[in-house]
Amino acid sequence: MSPRAMVGFMAMVFGMFMAILDIQIVSASISEIQAGLAASPDEASWVQTSYLIAEIVMIPLSGFLSRLLSTRVLFTVSALGFTVFSLACAMASSLGLMVVFRAAQGFIGGAMIPTVFAASFLLFPGAKRANAMVLIGLTATLAPTIGPTLGGWLTQSFSWHWLFLINVPIGALIALVVWNTVDIDQADPKLLARFDWWGLLFMALFLGSLEYVMEEGPRWDWLQDETVATFAAIGTVAGGLFFWRALSRDEPIVDLRAFANRNFSLGCVLSFTMGIGLYGSVYLVPLFLGRVRGYNSMQIGEVMFITGLCMFAAAPFVGRLLQRVDPRYLLSVGLLLFFLALYLTAGLTSQHAFAEMAFPLGLRGVAMMMCMAPINAMALGTIPPAQLKGASGLYNLMRNLGGAVGLAIINTLVTDRSYLHRLHLAEALNWARPAVSRYQDTLSAAMEGRLGDAADIAALARMKNLVVQQALVLAYNDTLLVMAGCFLASLLLVPLLKRARAGGGGDAH
Repeated sequence: MSPRAMVGFMAMVFGMFMAILDIQIVSASISEIQAGLAASPDEASWVQTSYLIAEIVMIPLSGFLSRLLSTRVLFTVSALGFTVFSLACAMASSLGLMVVFRAAQGFIGGAMIPTVFAASFLLFPGAKRANAMVLIGLTATLAPTIGPTLGGWLTQSFSWHWLFLINVPIGALIALVVWNTVDIDQADPKLLARFDWWGLLFMALFLGSLEYVMEEGPRWDWLQDETVATFAAIGTVAGGLFFWRALSRDEPIVDLRAFANRNFSLGCVLSFTMGIGLYGSVYLVPLFLGRVRGYNSMQIGEVMFITGLCMFAAAPFVGRLLQRVDPRYLLSVGLLLFFLALYLTAGLTSQHAFAEMAFPLGLRGVAMMMCMAPINAMALGTIPPAQLKGASGLYNLMRNLGGAVGLAIINTLVTDRSYLHRLHLAEALNWARPAVSRYQDTLSAAMEGRLGDAADIAALARMKNLVVQQALVLAYNDTLLVMAGCFLASLLLVPLLKRARAGGGGDAH
């Protein structure tokens, strides 16, 4: 591989990193954006939702566009569009403009993610592909991990505008480098005449509605809310029409034939599981640190940083092992370590801090590297080159859908389990137990000097808050155990995978 091609590939990897990072970097500072745009918390959530919906539509579409325009043109246009709309987001003066610009940013920038996966198989020979898989795996998992840290630092050190402004010089440089160094395929303009516009409409409605339902469902009690129920109905109908178009046309908007490949189908299921673990743990642990421990975004980032550090440390070792060891063995160990990391994290108490969480969080970082690289290699390593671009989009879509579905399930579990634990704890906190009366008297006596006659009421309020807090901690632990169970169950799929040959290209054994 020439140095010129290597520089181009690295620029593409940085572009993918930027597109994935932009989800988490903004979520860490959503309250500051809300205040800056004078929006309500429910309205501000659309800053994230619009980006995710638009990105999830582009990811499977990128395979067709890459064949139509070529990898070089698509990635350059994607990087430039992402850069322009990042600048527009920083200059947005109202919530409406911000939502429109974020949707455009997510849609155009979403093409960078699957294009890198396909390019790695086209650029790297089989013997050197393991290092590319590790690099891509590190990028795809590191970006969500360090996103809250970087977002909190930028917002506190400068302002929320810099969450978007930081993309401008980097994005422009990436577009320039890719345009001048990447040349791995040719455009096929004839495809435009066979473009399935109805298929695009049905896919956009299906995936957009699905993402909306997953994002907003837990907050509004799922189908009890009229808007969520409407989008669920639209998504169901559009999904049926999309699959009919995809399976009946000679040139569908998304080629689903890749799912006939066993390795690819199993890899997509494992990628879905990784999406649950990756986005779920990056969401749940900071939620605990913020709501229970009262940490700000910088303090949360400092605790979470250990995961990224361990990923960096593990990456070169995983790359060497992937070249020497059957990827199925590496994946089995990774899934077991991921299960163990989540199981250990599920022992949270209200006093847990960095010292207690460092080992399981670091172990999760190592496990992620040991899972992502083998899954990437085996899922896409047995796909024929002609189907690789479309398959890459579908594969990345499954990881994003795993994250969306995982977060929806997590929010629902936390809400339901905290309610049940609150009931059980409240039942145990009754005046028939002498310890309860003694504790209230102790609290009242401690606050009587400051609050006088109101000390008894304040003591009861403090006890109520403790019940709510402990119920939340128990709910987080229950949810982490469910996530751990997903990874343990995923081990059953590993023996069904075939090992991709060194040369790839559809051969496996």
